[in-house]
Amino acid sequence: MAYNNNPIGIFDSGIGGLTVANAVTRLLHDENIIYFGDTAHMPYGDKSIALIKSYAVRISKFLIEDQRCKAVVIACNTASAAAYEYLRDELKGQIPVINVIDPMIERVIEDSSIHNVGIIATKTTIASGVYQEKLSRRKPSLKFSALATPLLAPMIEEGFYNNSISKAVLENYLKQPELKNIDALILACTHYPMIKHQIASYYHESVQILDSAEVVARKLKMILAKEGLECEKDHVHQDQFFVSDFTTSFEKTASHFYPKPISLIKTNIWDNNFDQQS
Repeated sequence: MAYNNNPIGIFDSGIGGLTVANAVTRLLHDENIIYFGDTAHMPYGDKSIALIKSYAVRISKFLIEDQRCKAVVIACNTASAAAYEYLRDELKGQIPVINVIDPMIERVIEDSSIHNVGIIATKTTIASGVYQEKLSRRKPSLKFSALATPLLAPMIEEGFYNNSISKAVLENYLKQPELKNIDALILACTHYPMIKHQIASYYHESVQILDSAEVVARKLKMILAKEGLECEKDHVHQDQFFVSDFTTSFEKTASHFYPKPISLIKTNIWDNNFDQQS
């Protein structure tokens, strides 16, 4: 089998990265994907940077060495902030590594209609300062403000979204002074597209709501073309979805994040003897 037909690896702390996987499969429908949701350690948002980095390195090794992936997408803002630069440097010259932050930064700074942008994310992503640093360095004239919204990811993981509970939690966050007078809002967590419409409704459609799934998919397509890694049109297509632990919320809500039927494979990648069951 030609190397170009090898799969694209996509990983996240849990279910949120399926929004990225969905965007990738819609745009690059001939490509195979291997998805890994680290459900045993979710959420990443309250973990230390050193611990998240160790998770990301082990998952990347699984995707590259065991699954033979030709590219890796870190479909998690927290892991992108904590581990992207390390993985990029470690894998330089081997395979492309794409994170969910830099494509969004490029999207924002290229949009002349955005003057004051808000950022909502997990505690770890906000504390890392990665969005703030990149925006201020790339476009000094841009105003921005950041707010940690730690309840949103676990709320969505548990299936509480687009209802009265998520509305109350969202309103409590969005009314904070940090997000006053913004004209765009970066949803800096791949879970947040699930409540994108509720957020847009809060702002009465007057604020541009930006999620990274489509932006990342377009960036990946460009990189594959540039590197000559596009797959052949007539190869056997087979996507696989791994989790480090079965969870009720993952099984229940996966279809909302990723509309195609999926079969989950439990894989303990922290054990040399991989324990797999579907």
